[in-house]
Amino acid sequence: MAAVTKWRAFVICLTVLAFDLHKVNSSQDVMKNLSSGFGKVLEKCKNELNVGDHIMKDFYNYWREDYELVNKDMGCVIMCMATKLDLITDEMKMHHGKAHEFAKSHGADDTMAKQLVAIIHECENTHADIGDDCSRVLEISKCFRSKIHDLKWAPPMEVIIEEIMTEI
Repeated sequence: MAAVTKWRAFVICLTVLAFDLHKVNSSQDVMKNLSSGFGKVLEKCKNELNVGDHIMKDFYNYWREDYELVNKDMGCVIMCMATKLDLITDEMKMHHGKAHEFAKSHGADDTMAKQLVAIIHECENTHADIGDDCSRVLEISKCFRSKIHDLKWAPPMEVIIEEIMTEI
C-alpha cells in the first residue's frame, strides 16, 4: 500500500512539474511573440531615427542577461516602436489598456497580460526621475528584461536567433 501511495505522489509531482515547465515554455513563447510584434516596426524606427547597425546588435542581444545595454539610442528606438504600436500615452507613459491588449494579441492570457503591464508600470515608476526620454526608456527596458529573466520567461537565445534568421 505504501508503495502505491509513493507512486501516486511521484506521478502527481511529475504532473505538477510538467505543468510548470509547460507554463514557462508558454510564457517564453509569449515573450518571443511579443518581441516579434515589436520587431515588425523596428526597421521603420531605425530608418526614421537614422541610427546605425549597432542598434540591431543591441536588439539581437536584448534577451541575453550578460549583454550590457548602454546605448541611449536603443531607448529612442524602443520609444519609437512603442509609439508606432500605439502603446504610449502623450505623457510618454505606457498605455495600460493598449499594452494589455497587445500582450493578449500575442498569446498572453489575461493573468499574464496583467502581470506584464504591472512589471512595466513598476519599472516606469522606478525610473520616473530620469529626465531624458530615451535614457528613461532604456532603463525601463533593462528593468523589464531583468524581471522577465527572474520569472524565467525570457525566450531562449536559439529561438531568437532562429526568428531573426527567418526574417532576413
